[in-house]
This record gives sequence, C-alpha cells and structure tokens, in this order.
Amino acid sequence: MPAEPDAHAAPGEASLRDRRRGMLWGLLGVIAFSLTLPATRLAVAYLDPVFVGLGRAVVAAALAAAVLLGTRARRPDRRTLAGLVLVALGVVVGFPLFSAYAMRYVPASHGAVVVGLLPLATAVAGALFAHERPSPRFWGCALVGSGVVGGFAVWKGGGALHRADLLLVAAVVSAAVGYAEGARLARSLGGWQVISWALVIAAPIVAVPTWLSLDSRIAAAPWTAWAAFAYVSAVSMFLGFFAWYKGLALGGIAAVGQLQLLQPFFTLFASAVLLHETLDAPTFIAAALVVATIAAGRRRR
Repeated sequence: MPAEPDAHAAPGEASLRDRRRGMLWGLLGVIAFSLTLPATRLAVAYLDPVFVGLGRAVVAAALAAAVLLGTRARRPDRRTLAGLVLVALGVVVGFPLFSAYAMRYVPASHGAVVVGLLPLATAVAGALFAHERPSPRFWGCALVGSGVVGGFAVWKGGGALHRADLLLVAAVVSAAVGYAEGARLARSLGGWQVISWALVIAAPIVAVPTWLSLDSRIAAAPWTAWAAFAYVSAVSMFLGFFAWYKGLALGGIAAVGQLQLLQPFFTLFASAVLLHETLDAPTFIAAALVVATIAAGRRRR
C-alpha cells in the first residue's frame, strides 16, 4: 500500500523519511535490474530472442495474476487503465524485446554503456509527465552525454553505428516512459499493483508471439540458459519492479532515478563475472563520462 505522506511535508514534496525509504527501495530495484542484460545475453545465446524478450512477460504475468487474485486487488478504473497500457508497452514489451535482440549482437558490457543513458531518459520522461521545466544546463548535459554514448557506439562499431545500438536506444526510451508513468500511478495504486496489472494487460498480446517463437532450441538449451530466463522472468520482469516503483513513488522520480547512475557499473561487473567478458579501459571511461554528464544535468535550479 502507498505510504502516508508526512504531515509536515510541503504539498508535492516527499518527506525526509519517505525519501530515505525511497532510496533504499530504489537501490534494491537497481541491483535487480543490473543483472538483466548479462542474464538476457546468456539466455539468447541458446533461445530465440522473441521467446526470451516476451516469454519472460508471460511467466511474470502468471505470477502477477496469482498475486492479484490472492490479494483480491480491485480492478483499475478507465483512467488508470490507460496509464497501465503505457507502462505495459514500455517495460513489458518494449524494453525486454529490444534489449533481447540487441544482446544477440553486442556484449552486455557494451549494452551497459548505452543503457547508461536511462537515468537521463527517465528524468526527461518524468519532466514531461510532471510538466517540469529542466534548465538549459540540463539539456546541455543531455546532449554531451548522448554524444559520449554515440561516440562510444561508433568506435565500438568500427566507424559506424551497429543496429544493436538503435535497438538499445529504443529499449532506453521504452523503459523511461514505462518508469515515469509507472511511478506516477504507483503513488495511488502501489508499485506492486502497477507492474502486476501491466503484466496481466499485456499477457494476451505477448503470449501469441511467444508461442510462435517456440522451436527445437527449447529442448537443447542448457540449464544455464533456463536459469537466466527464470531470472529475467521472475526478478527483472516482476519482483524488481515492486522495489523500483515503490522507491520512485516514495522518493520521487528525479531523486531516486539518480540511483540508476550505479547500474552501468553493476552491469559491467556482472558481465565480467557471469559472462567472462573483458572490460577494457575505454568502456569504463565511457561509462564514467556518461555518469558524470547525467549527474551534472540532474542539478536543477
């Protein structure tokens, strides 16, 4: 259930206690999401990207339906339903599908740098949904950060953008919109209900392509691929959002969203440990530059 606002907090502002709680819940969500790209890359090495990208939503939807039925959650009204559809398109369909295809072509460490723009994209989406007015400094840093990511992607691609980079950018935009709208809804609906209803709404749509993607690789995939698929289904697609949306709702989209600055480094470390990927100095430099520009841009007037 949503936390009660502090009686001494100004209207529209989170109390100090809520901000601290939001940071803790947000950090837990970031840690859960940090393993998504390495786990996805491990899974798509043996399984179809559509099955991994959308099949995870089918599994998570079954878990969500069980939770909603078990708690006898009230059905959302029409206005809330429209927002939940947007959340579903962003975080249930868009990000998983685009990132799954991208992980077929580039290392998870490469994806971590491009997805490093997610905090900035989330801030932009939050500003649009909340009708805020970011300063010129904010937009200047956004352009610098985008330039760093673009330059890194071109350098890694041997002088040209790889199609995986376009897929990763699409994934970032999808996630940012889903995060911002989900955080808005979580303030009244509760984070666990937001992701649960979004999954249930998307289930009929994602079930068909998931079924059509079934092939002989299903039986031949090793246990490691299935373990990775289980992680992205139960944690990345479901449980992680419990913590993330609760954190955003308690502490605010802009403040808690800053925790995503840590996500590229967590993902780089996980890629080295789980996938034995070699992390070179340019990758760390690019990630650090992206984090620096986003941090500078998040300072508002």
